[in-house]
Amino acid sequence: MDTHARTQPSTPAAHPTGVHHLIGQHARQHPGAPAVREAVTGRELSYGDLWDLAGDLAARLTDAGLRPGDACGIALDRGAHLVVAVLAAARAGAFYVPLDLDAPAQRSAAQLADAAARFVVTASGDGRAAAVAPDLPRIEAVRTAGTAAPDHGRTGHDAGGHDAGGDDPLYVNFTSGTSGRPKAVLVPHRAVLRLVDEPTYCTLRPGTRVANVANPAFDATTFEIWATLAARGTVVVMPSVAATGLDRWLDLLRAEGVAAMFLTTSLFHMIAQERPGALGTLETLLVGGEALSPEAARRVLAAGGPDRLVNVYGPTETTTFATYHDLDAEKLRDLVRAPIGGAIQHTELRVLGPDLAPVPDGDRGELAIGGPGVALGYLGRPELTAERFTTLPDAAGDGVFYRTGDLVRRLPDGSLEIFGRLDRQVKIRGFRVELEEVERAAVATGLATAAVVEKTGEGAAAVLVGFVLPAGDRHAPARTVTELQTALAGELPGYMLPTRWTVLDAIPLGPTGKADRDALLALDRPDTPDTPAAASASDAASAPSASDAASVSDAPDPGDGPAPQDGDPATEVRRLWREVLEVAEARDEDNFIEAGGNSILAIQLAGRVNEAVSADLGPADVLLATDLADLTEKVLHSATARR
Repeated sequence: MDTHARTQPSTPAAHPTGVHHLIGQHARQHPGAPAVREAVTGRELSYGDLWDLAGDLAARLTDAGLRPGDACGIALDRGAHLVVAVLAAARAGAFYVPLDLDAPAQRSAAQLADAAARFVVTASGDGRAAAVAPDLPRIEAVRTAGTAAPDHGRTGHDAGGHDAGGDDPLYVNFTSGTSGRPKAVLVPHRAVLRLVDEPTYCTLRPGTRVANVANPAFDATTFEIWATLAARGTVVVMPSVAATGLDRWLDLLRAEGVAAMFLTTSLFHMIAQERPGALGTLETLLVGGEALSPEAARRVLAAGGPDRLVNVYGPTETTTFATYHDLDAEKLRDLVRAPIGGAIQHTELRVLGPDLAPVPDGDRGELAIGGPGVALGYLGRPELTAERFTTLPDAAGDGVFYRTGDLVRRLPDGSLEIFGRLDRQVKIRGFRVELEEVERAAVATGLATAAVVEKTGEGAAAVLVGFVLPAGDRHAPARTVTELQTALAGELPGYMLPTRWTVLDAIPLGPTGKADRDALLALDRPDTPDTPAAASASDAASAPSASDAASVSDAPDPGDGPAPQDGDPATEVRRLWREVLEVAEARDEDNFIEAGGNSILAIQLAGRVNEAVSADLGPADVLLATDLADLTEKVLHSATARR
């Protein structure tokens, strides 16, 4: 396996080298302590149950031919089975490749191929794994009823599993890549041990209930599962807000006694605007993924917010979080930009100039991150690994630092302030997107000779817009866009698909001969009806890896939210549609996604409509409505049924 791994300083000697051994210790010493709970089903696993089920799966994978150092795909939604599967992979000495089951099957299949996965762990009766890995053996995460019970002599609490080394890989997460091919970030045990070792960014103790809300394929899951289990806490698996609606989701959060949680910045901003007092039951709330609005934080704290509100930052390549900044009313008083703070435990930060030499405090430079949290590199991509992972002198001699591409400066109090990117990477609702990957995918369809993609808007209203030079009939722009969208939807996840395209006769060029992006953005017309949408209802999935690099600019400050109205329901729906989507017109034939909507805005619109007209509308109703007329009909029916 050509990982081109770089040796890092070891984690504190008090810890075993494999993170799974920590869970084994809890299973031996506290077998009855609650480890996992599914909030919707009520299913629970104790540490003893979890350890036994993971041991059984590890044994079955090993018997089937999985060996230490092999890759094992995981095609599971959030749930107890997912926690069993990741622990089993670690105990077998393998590294796991969690899949985004809402992404196109072809993309997931390519990720499994890149990682050279040997098996795929799936749930009983779930056919999605067959679609992404038709040629790989599939192993059920948990034996179905009536099959042989675990052999406790082999899988019991004393069987620790593979004795992993600190640099042995634990999992792979994929991030967007400029070449058109996602990058496989290979994360070792020592990096996760650094994340969970007495975390400075979050107070975790035995019994702490931590929400699991992230997509399994994204690295916030690393905190939610491994940090919780390492502290002998309880992983509380939550449904997506888009599936339940905001108020029901918040009720469930309170009912489950969740004490700590990570939220993407976009979702936090929306809650701050709609229900600012709803997070007051939390002990610790971590927020990350994009630039945090100080006004949103002020609103939440003023409404009796969590005991601890923390702005966190960290690329996937540095294992979920690298910096943190505690926010309180005093710190927020005069802030216009929220700092990303200082280093979490066992982490070193450098602000570098173009020559990789440190810049003076107060000057802007590229942020480089070192310490045991730095990943091994990009699986099978030695040139790219060498470009982004560099050796710099540190206290221990020479250490590997990850060059983030983020522009920062160090403030007088030592914390870091972030300003943007040195490249064309952007964030869309917490998702990291290389614009060049989308452009290359568009040209690769054969339907375009050139494509330019840009981000417009901020926060939950941020979208991608595209400009295309068609390869075929330039006199049929609507057909070009429709065919292009259809082709891209089979290649890219929903968050990477432009909301609208503009078909061009020529790409305007700037003085250097490159595409004039400002001129292109001036051509973008959001209210043009003949611009089919690129996103789909799959965008309603939970937002992932919100802990990646912060977005290029500040998120907009949220307003005061809507006041309940007593007007005609149809009129209210139309008014709220314009308000949430920030559009001047609302036509009966308008589609929510085509108009710039997404899962966050669907949650917002559903909540506001329910409040205004006493309906029972869910975010899925908004996302799946054919058009505004269809949505209005659903609202009228719901409001009538509730009277």
